[in-house]
Amino acid sequence: MGDYWDHRPYPETAVLVGVIKQGQTQEESSDYLEELAFLAETAGAELRGVFTQRLDVPHPKTFLGSGKLGQVKEFVTEEEIDMVIFDDELSPSQLRNIERELNCRILDRTNLILDIFAGRAQTAHAKTQVELAQYQYLLPRLTRMWTHLERQRGGIGLRGPGETEIETDRRIIRDKISKLKDQLTKIDKQMMVQRKNRGKMVRVALVGYTNAGKSTLMNLLSKSKVFAEDKLFATLDTTVRKVVVENLPFLLSDTVGFIRKLPTHLVESFKSTLDEVREADLLIHVADISHPNFGVQIEVVETTLRELGGGDIPTMLVFNKTDAYTFVEKDEDDLTPSTRENLSLNDQKKEWINEHPEALFISALKKSNIDELKDLLYQKVKDIHVKRYPYNNLLY
Repeated sequence: MGDYWDHRPYPETAVLVGVIKQGQTQEESSDYLEELAFLAETAGAELRGVFTQRLDVPHPKTFLGSGKLGQVKEFVTEEEIDMVIFDDELSPSQLRNIERELNCRILDRTNLILDIFAGRAQTAHAKTQVELAQYQYLLPRLTRMWTHLERQRGGIGLRGPGETEIETDRRIIRDKISKLKDQLTKIDKQMMVQRKNRGKMVRVALVGYTNAGKSTLMNLLSKSKVFAEDKLFATLDTTVRKVVVENLPFLLSDTVGFIRKLPTHLVESFKSTLDEVREADLLIHVADISHPNFGVQIEVVETTLRELGGGDIPTMLVFNKTDAYTFVEKDEDDLTPSTRENLSLNDQKKEWINEHPEALFISALKKSNIDELKDLLYQKVKDIHVKRYPYNNLLY
């Protein structure tokens, strides 16, 4: 399923489209489209343009108004653009109508994220999870372009009397979904057994927005080599390592990064992966303080954790990438309120420590303040361990 688009040897050209909704600022919209651009580049697209329209609600049939859609069509035709990517999930009818109007491939944010996950999946488990999510997304969006799927099923007795090709494809995909769910159920049971076999050792999970630097921190703490890259969703498979800080062993897991509007099908498919979060004794929430809107990213992670049922797990807030933090110093006679761009790193520390007294500021890349992090982590894990094994606390 990962290559069901016609991937070409040269980069495919793309145009981004976003709607500025009621109550949304231009700055928020720009940040959302920057993230969409990062997603598109991660998938291998070459960006050629961006279109936005301010609408209270997207148009039910074409997402954009007719005038704006006409502008996009003109640009796509003149520049021979391969695909147009929308920053929201399109309904099946919107997808069909827009594709008919623009006469090029149409992707929405969900489809793009699924494609990136498909490219990132390494293990059989991750590949099965992604494939299931892709088929669940695809099922209500079938058009005649998908009739090649019937060849994967076999020949004789394939089509019932009077059955259309699309109905055949739907049946094929439902069968695939059923088989993939069965596979995942078996894998989930195996992983559950693995988690139980780890015993009562304290479990710590790294969580955070995608590209916040969790894998780099994992490598530092566990002295291992987990794949880390400056791209979205570099890590899909949960990695679990036994870590010892001073004389205290515990299990540390690195989990898939969260993102705004994480597709529902993905959350469902990655249930067993996200169980590492739900079943953790302690979470380390890694935030990228160098990102202009890291506060919004923190909110997204906290909201996602609550939705997953992990909102009550004790959490350490760790601000990473202090080495990449930049700001513009204000003139003394400038009386306008300070923004994120005008606050120094020390100002940020004061502001956040007021609400989160134990928040830490580190650079996993430059290995700064890592000892401070280890000291606090040791104390937190020790407290959990002592409560779990009250008769073994003489070790400490």
